[in-house]
Amino acid sequence: MARRLSSKPENVKRRKARRHENLLEFEQEHWAAGRVVAGLDEAGAGPLAGPVTAACVILDPERLKDLVGVDDSKALSAAQREAHAEAIRASVRAWAVAEASVEEIDRINIRQAGLLAMKRALDGVLAQVDALHHLLVDARIVPGTELPQTDLIKGDARSLSIAAASILAKVERDAYMVRMAAEYPEYGFDKHKGYGTADHLAAIHAHGVTPLHRRTFEPIKTLLSQLRLFD
Repeated sequence: MARRLSSKPENVKRRKARRHENLLEFEQEHWAAGRVVAGLDEAGAGPLAGPVTAACVILDPERLKDLVGVDDSKALSAAQREAHAEAIRASVRAWAVAEASVEEIDRINIRQAGLLAMKRALDGVLAQVDALHHLLVDARIVPGTELPQTDLIKGDARSLSIAAASILAKVERDAYMVRMAAEYPEYGFDKHKGYGTADHLAAIHAHGVTPLHRRTFEPIKTLLSQLRLFD
């Protein structure tokens, strides 16, 4: 007879502790060698509207217990991200959030804009610390720095530093889109955060393209061409 997995609180707590330990594999390697390491990630590459946001985080090895439960932002609910973001900001050695604007996205493309946002977040952290020796980056190599880097595929699910950065970037960007919903109430930015949902596309057809929309993204580019929708 198959055994049922227990969902008792102590077992949930144990699983979270194991997950937390696994997420520190890369950080522990650098800490053991005396190196200060930072995690970098971005949020908002896919939406049709709004900036791309990035965050950089340096964990405090003495306050890791405050971050149990921190994980890839995509694996967490909005409420969990908000709670973890507060804990991250309060307990890490340094953090910074930065963005690349819609205009920059359209001018240099979304990949380069994401890297630009990451470099700005890195610069924000470098202004706060005396030493930084290595970067853990989610599937990217950040230009414009001589710091050694490790680009980790699915890094936000493999490194606590990157996971923490993913949460800060996502929370910051979502908050911005909620604020923009008050300026453009017809578009529902507080609900879809700029992603190309059916409701969002319907709003664009009904009300036109706003300054928040990425003009080089489809279907915005085609709509502007076909329907001559301008601000």
